[in-house]
Amino acid sequence: MRAKAAYIYVRGEFWFEANELRRAVAEAYEKGYLGKNACGTGYNFDVRVHSGAGAYICGEETAMIESLEGKPGRPRMKPPFPANAGLYGCPTTVTNVETVAVCSTIMRRGANWFSSFGRPKNEGTKLFAISGHVNNPCVIEEEMSIPLRELLERHCGGIIGGWDNLKAVIPGGSSCPMLTKHDCEDVLMDFDALKEVRSGLGTAAVIVMNQQTDVIDAILRLAHFYRHESCGQCTPCREGTGWMFDLL
Repeated sequence: MRAKAAYIYVRGEFWFEANELRRAVAEAYEKGYLGKNACGTGYNFDVRVHSGAGAYICGEETAMIESLEGKPGRPRMKPPFPANAGLYGCPTTVTNVETVAVCSTIMRRGANWFSSFGRPKNEGTKLFAISGHVNNPCVIEEEMSIPLRELLERHCGGIIGGWDNLKAVIPGGSSCPMLTKHDCEDVLMDFDALKEVRSGLGTAAVIVMNQQTDVIDAILRLAHFYRHESCGQCTPCREGTGWMFDLL
C-alpha cells in the first residue's frame, strides 16, 4: 500500500489492553521491526496506539478518524471517503483488527486455503463472541456456515437448562434482529443464511437468551444503550433512540 504510518485505535475502557499493546509496539521498535529501516527493508514504518474516550459510535470509520484527530467522535459526511481524504486529510485505509490479524495467515497458506472454509460467497473463518445463557461464554474462531446449534454445543457446552430451555438468540450483535428457537434449530452462521431468516451475521457477537429472559426487558436494556451512545448528530437517531426507550 506504500503506507508510512499505522494507528491502532483502542476503545477507552480497555486500559490494560491498550497498555499491553503499547508495550508490544515498543518492543517491536527496539527489535527494529518498526521505525526507520523497518525489518531491514529500507522502508520506514511507524505504529501508534491511540486510546479513545469510550464511544460506541467510533466503531464507524469516519467517527474513529475524527476521534484520532482529537475531535468529538461524530461520523463525517461522505464523499470524500477515507481512501481519498482520511486521517489528517491523507488517503487512509481503515481495517478491522480481525481482518489485520488473519492477513498474515492467508498470505502464508494462500487464498485457496482460506476460501475452503464455509459456503460459496460466505468463505473463510470468523471470530464468534458468544455470551448470555450458555454454560461456557467464549470468543472462538470457527469456519463460516457452521450451524448455530453446533457452534453453541461444541464450544459453549450448550444452553443453560438444555436446548429446550432456549428462548431466542441475537446472532450478530445487539443491532441484529433476534431469532426464535425454531429458527435456531438449523440456521447456518453466515451472511446469506441469516439474511434468509430476516436477521444478520453483523459482528458475529452471539447473545443467547433462555426461558428466564424477559425479552422486552432485554430490548429495553439495548435501547438504553443506543440512547446513551448516540452521538446526537442526526435527528432520527438522537430523537428516535430516546422515544424507543420511553415506549419500551
